[in-house]
Amino acid sequence: MAAGHSHSHGSAHEALSAGGRHRSRLALAAVLVGAFFLLELIAALVSGSLALLSDAGHMAADVLVLSAALGATVVAGRPDRSGRRSFGLYRVEVFASLLAVLVMLAVAAWVIIEALGRIGEATSVGTGVMLVVGLLGLAVNLVVMRLLAKGAQESLNVKGAYLEVLADTVGSLGVVIAAVLVALTGSTLADTVVALAIGVFVAVRAVILGREVLGVLAQTTPRHLVPAEVEEDLAGVAGVSEVHDLHLWTLTSGMDVATAHLRIDHGCDPHGVLDEAEVLLRDRHGLEHCTLQIEPEDHRSDHESAW
Repeated sequence: MAAGHSHSHGSAHEALSAGGRHRSRLALAAVLVGAFFLLELIAALVSGSLALLSDAGHMAADVLVLSAALGATVVAGRPDRSGRRSFGLYRVEVFASLLAVLVMLAVAAWVIIEALGRIGEATSVGTGVMLVVGLLGLAVNLVVMRLLAKGAQESLNVKGAYLEVLADTVGSLGVVIAAVLVALTGSTLADTVVALAIGVFVAVRAVILGREVLGVLAQTTPRHLVPAEVEEDLAGVAGVSEVHDLHLWTLTSGMDVATAHLRIDHGCDPHGVLDEAEVLLRDRHGLEHCTLQIEPEDHRSDHESAW
């Protein structure tokens, strides 16, 4: 008879995802960006600057994305009371990242369309307001980026918020450049060109993040793991004669999961194999949550999985 083993490291409400560890920073970032958004929106309407209005649109997107990211960390840490979500609610953070992608694409499309539509039009732009607000926005965004920088390296959820703020930082810098160029040349073309460039930049960043998000949702093997190497290491455990049905995927940022079947030699101690395999997966590959099924050498299932 086959011997099975699985383990988990704490219940859903005990374990914090990578994003959950940066919840307070997300909250502070959302407050800072939300306050500045109101100021920039008023300034954009007063000055008539498309670059400033596009940056205000980015700020609104920032508020939405940061709030979603923050909410996702709260929901992800709640225990599942339905009994039907065996992996808890951690995947909510990935969906928050997907929201960030969609918001970034929507903002980029709006800015690009507005910029193209304004080419050739005679408009009046208040450069003084643009410059002051642009500089303030740049300062706020740099502070928020600093708050989220570490979390962006650990969490796809926080990374989505970070990239949205990064795009807005570029937008604020663009507003400053546009204000200077319009003041020097007297032409509002610079305002339109900068807005167009901002839209393209945001779209590119959104596509890059989107590829990562879809990779997680498709349960693709994490980039830092090589399935062939993991399988070879498991096969090298004393007593293991065969490794099959190896699966590696990411539940949410900082939570990689592995499952595998290990066939062992006759008379081999299954407990020793499990202990060695778990230590190997944790120390060499960073896999904390693993489910390993031990199968005796003479065990052959009549119902082999087709996938």
